[in-house]
Amino acid sequence: MLIQIANLILQVLVSIVAGACLLRCYLQWLAFNLGAGQSKSIGAYILPLSNWIVLPLRRFIPSIGRFDLANCVAAYLLILAKIAILLFISGAPSIDISWLALALVDMLNLTLSGLIGLVFVSIILSWVGTGTQIQFLVSLLVNPLLASIRRVIPNFGALDLSPLALLLILQILQIVLGNLKI
Repeated sequence: MLIQIANLILQVLVSIVAGACLLRCYLQWLAFNLGAGQSKSIGAYILPLSNWIVLPLRRFIPSIGRFDLANCVAAYLLILAKIAILLFISGAPSIDISWLALALVDMLNLTLSGLIGLVFVSIILSWVGTGTQIQFLVSLLVNPLLASIRRVIPNFGALDLSPLALLLILQILQIVLGNLKI
């Protein structure tokens, strides 16, 4: 029971902070201005969640072009720490190399889960409101993924099947990752 409670708490906390690191990495790759000084910017939420771990890592880990490697390493380290704590609580033997692979699979799974959530939010916002700041941000995040699918799937007029195709692809990838974990 203690392990399940610890797993739940750690999963929520690590998902929020590591997710913020991964979102920050993706936004910076898209050349989005996080606007640290703007109160209504997404950066006002993401930066405080991730600065404490990302900024020290940036001293040692350089960016690769537009790809901010420090954000990915921060997310990976958070997930690795979660796994280590859970294995320590459960009384697992000493550190094993499989922990590193498990942390990588968990980070990829977190990324896929976040993308699935963004696709659902994008679909809902396309029905409800237009022109809002949140819809602009979600479109900025989802449209690069949908663009490649829209080149392959024919246009059916008002019916856009590309979000459905993207959801299928993301869920298939999650199944593959789930089987790698076993």
